[in-house]
Amino acid sequence: MILMLRRLSCALALAAAAGLVAVACTPAARGVRFDISFSPAESAEPLDGRLLLMISSDPGAEPRLQITDGPETQVAFGIDVDGLAPGRAATIDGSAYGYPIDSLDDLPAGTYTVQALLHKYETFHRADGHTVKLPMDRGEGQQWNLAPGNLYSTPQQVTVDPARGGVVSIALDRVIPPIPDPPETKYIKHEKIQSKLLSDFWGRPMFIGAHVLVPAGFDEHPNARYPLVIDQGHFPYTFEGFREEPPDPDLKCEYSERFHLDCYNRIVEERAYQFYKDWTGPDFPRFILIQIQHANPYYDDSYAVNSENLGPYGDAIVKELIPYIERKYRGIGEGWARFMYGGSTGGWETLGAQIFYPDEFNGAFAACPDPIDFRAYTVVNIYEDKNAYVLDSRWKRTPRPGHRDYLGHVSATLEEMNRRELVLGDKGRSGQQWDIWEAVYSPVGPDGYPRRIWDKRTGVIDPEVAAYWRDHYDLSYILRRDWEKGLGEKLRGKIHLYVGDMDNYYLNDAVYLLEDFLKSTTKPPYEGEVDYGDRAEHCWNGDHTQPNAISRLRYAQMFAPKIVERILKTAPKGADVRSWRY
Repeated sequence: MILMLRRLSCALALAAAAGLVAVACTPAARGVRFDISFSPAESAEPLDGRLLLMISSDPGAEPRLQITDGPETQVAFGIDVDGLAPGRAATIDGSAYGYPIDSLDDLPAGTYTVQALLHKYETFHRADGHTVKLPMDRGEGQQWNLAPGNLYSTPQQVTVDPARGGVVSIALDRVIPPIPDPPETKYIKHEKIQSKLLSDFWGRPMFIGAHVLVPAGFDEHPNARYPLVIDQGHFPYTFEGFREEPPDPDLKCEYSERFHLDCYNRIVEERAYQFYKDWTGPDFPRFILIQIQHANPYYDDSYAVNSENLGPYGDAIVKELIPYIERKYRGIGEGWARFMYGGSTGGWETLGAQIFYPDEFNGAFAACPDPIDFRAYTVVNIYEDKNAYVLDSRWKRTPRPGHRDYLGHVSATLEEMNRRELVLGDKGRSGQQWDIWEAVYSPVGPDGYPRRIWDKRTGVIDPEVAAYWRDHYDLSYILRRDWEKGLGEKLRGKIHLYVGDMDNYYLNDAVYLLEDFLKSTTKPPYEGEVDYGDRAEHCWNGDHTQPNAISRLRYAQMFAPKIVERILKTAPKGADVRSWRY
């Protein structure tokens, strides 16, 4: 459908014209306005949420799937709606905040594909006394454009000219369907429990779970008790990277833009099947291996620690979920027999959980961890810099980079990345990376939402919030502060860090700072490992024999031998180091 919006001398309705969307124009109209509504068929109840309008010049996909940090992104605008009733329109016009352009009024005249989406919020009455509206995860891992129950519109073509003005009516005529539960297999099981700790905090039933990879020979060895290994990372639909059937010979090749590899989807299936063969082979250590599901109202996982804004996720995992899994699957159930590995978010979680629960785990293998020293919060020193978006300078404005390739070519700035989040959701509700860091690390603000580490529009850093971050979640600072107070002895030999020296998000900078401490004057010595991949991007994990595209698919095979070595070296006298080694 192609519409020409013109300034007319009177109100005009074109709805009667076949195939055209309703348009109204007045002599005073300046700028384009989009009126967006839904009918009782989509929801009989009023809805709260973030209303998004996407405008795209790329016909290759739906606009809701084209809002990214990179140069290929299309345009989005967002506003909050509270109690939007069926049949009532909400308006997005030139006053709505936009990404990557400021306003609808700045949109060049042309023909575009447009689409609207309502990301629904739920009201939570938390135990801390705050009432907040947030998007509850509905099984998709906090993906605003894929969340079941969200309303969205059929994409349509519109020709717009902001200088001429006009009104476009859009109907949210579709609802994203529920996601089916993942199937179980001989080796993959799915567990979910209601967490009392989290339910008490959020004021409604809250669940955490895990995908469990059962060791080969589990049924044949009923007296065996097993070490537990946690693969930390983002929200997994099922146990990722494990395939019990040979790769599909008819699988259509897909090119990986990230790794510049053709047929990468086939490589993924081949490696997943290889993991199955290794896991069930005679020489692989017999562990319980789990991937945790801890999506929450702010993100696809909790960062596995306690937080003022998210609640006691660290305790819920360590004190509720892990004991449940170990009881059901015959885990050894002691700290010397628990290990973690993971990359990126999972890398931070791995190191963070090891530090906050030093007696509960016996080793952390953290790859490309999210910033572990806030003097290098990617490229920002939150304690000394005044502005996160630009270098401190009197006479010029030099943007801080947010994403680079292995040659240093920048594709997004910090300001651009944060602008996208602010369009997707204010008050930390975008479900994206910078907002979850704030939700985890920040104190609760007066309105019940996370306090900003910096102003999302200007980049000005709040030193009071930075000080709170330092004392509670700067992992490097906590190690330096508490190492000689007993923490160092508890962590001796447990810290293993890996990162590429050209990490796309500059995560290597924080590792350098922590390495300086660990390898300098630590008493006792840390006796761990820090390693770097030459020219390696995100997320290098210590494999010098394979490129990132392959090593990221074989974490378990890489770390299993190190875990066994650690167990045999540190298990207490009389511990079970035999029943699971069959």
